[in-house]
Amino acid sequence: MRKFKQLFAIAFTALSFAASAQQEPSTLTDGYISDELFIYMHSGAGNNYRIVGSINAGTQVKLTGEQRNGYTEIIDDKERTAWVEDKFVSEKPGLRFVVAELNGQLAENSDIESTLKSQLDEQQVRLTDAENKNVELTNQITALESQLSTTQAKLSSQDLDIKKEWFFNGAIVMGIGLILGLLLPRLASRRRSSMDSWK
Repeated sequence: MRKFKQLFAIAFTALSFAASAQQEPSTLTDGYISDELFIYMHSGAGNNYRIVGSINAGTQVKLTGEQRNGYTEIIDDKERTAWVEDKFVSEKPGLRFVVAELNGQLAENSDIESTLKSQLDEQQVRLTDAENKNVELTNQITALESQLSTTQAKLSSQDLDIKKEWFFNGAIVMGIGLILGLLLPRLASRRRSSMDSWK
C-alpha cells in the first residue's frame, strides 16, 4: 500500500510537470514571493510532496495560473516549476522588491541631480565670464567717452584759437587798410603840390 502511494505521488508529480511543460508562455503572469525570510517549494500542491528547493522573499516569479489545495504553481527565477502556499504569493511586489526599485530610482535621481548641478555650475561659470566681460566693456566705454570728451575739448579750444587768429588777422588787415586809406591821400596831395611847385 505504501509503494502504491509512492507510485501514485510520483505519477502525479510527473503529470504535474508534464502539464506545466505543455502550458503556453503567454498564460504566465508576474508574481512575487511575500516578505518572509525564505519558503520551501514543493513538487506538488501540498506539503506532503517532496521539497524541490527554497525561494527567497521578494523574488519575482511567474504564475502559471494553476491553484489547488491552497497552493499556487510558480516558475522561479531559475526556471524551476514548483508549488508554494497561496499566502506566500502576491501579484504585487514585496517590500524588498519595492525598496530595491526605490533605491534604483533614488540612484537615478541622484545622477540627474548631479547632472543638473554640473550644468548649473557650468552656467554659473558662463554667467561670471559674461559679467566680467560686461565690466570690461563698461570700462572701455568709459575710457572712450573720456577720450571723446578730451578730443571735443581740444577741438573746441582749437576752433577758438582759429577764430582768434582770424580775428587778429582781420584786425591787422583792417588797420593796414585804414592807415593806407589815411596816408595815400596825403601823399597824393603832397606830390601834386610838389609837381605844381616845379612848374
